[in-house]
Amino acid sequence: QVQVVESGGGLVQPGGSLTLSCVVSGNIFSIGTMAWYRQAPKKQRDFVGRIGNGGDTDYEDSVKGRFTISRDNAKNTAYLQINDLSPEDTAVYYCSANVRTSSSYRDYGMDYWGQGVLVTVSS
Repeated sequence: QVQVVESGGGLVQPGGSLTLSCVVSGNIFSIGTMAWYRQAPKKQRDFVGRIGNGGDTDYEDSVKGRFTISRDNAKNTAYLQINDLSPEDTAVYYCSANVRTSSSYRDYGMDYWGQGVLVTVSS
């Protein structure tokens, strides 16, 4: 079993900052790429950014410079720091992680998703 749990969401004011956490637990052999997505009300789920096992990052162009993704491999955790929040950032934020659950060569990893955490930006 693998669990992915996001935390750190809530109500914040425009211009503020917050950091979301994504903790992976369970039957973990190794974790590859971890990624963040978000889904605004009545909108499709959009890619935000990802971070590889070695720390290399890739962001959607519109958020680059304001969003920062990091990870702590010792804690099986990824983070999404968002600065200068806008009401347009209001969405459910999802974390995914590619996880290998065994050392078998047959196990190339599978993506696991959290249930999402709501971020509401409002004054």
